[in-house]
Amino acid sequence: MEAGTRNGTPLVELTPGSRMAAAYGTSEVSEGYRCRYGLNPDFQAQLISGALRATAHDETGEVRGIELEGHPFFVATLFQPERAALSHRPAPLVHAFVRACAASA
Repeated sequence: MEAGTRNGTPLVELTPGSRMAAAYGTSEVSEGYRCRYGLNPDFQAQLISGALRATAHDETGEVRGIELEGHPFFVATLFQPERAALSHRPAPLVHAFVRACAASA
């Protein structure tokens, strides 16, 4: 992990065909975050060389989301999709997670 405080509502590019892109229905989203961690560039290639995929990047190219291939819904983000509820908007990733749970039941 790499530490450093970052605040903002960056534009996040989602990889076409990823679970995140499918959940949002687009390849570009604007999501708020306040985080101090990210992937250490020295280890990034090793971390995503297997089934773990970097599927969301900010405008600087830093990884903001990952997914695990072959899992029904292993999605992790450094942005905070749940904050949409503060603006009375649905959170696409939360809805996608619930749909994945229902499909696996």
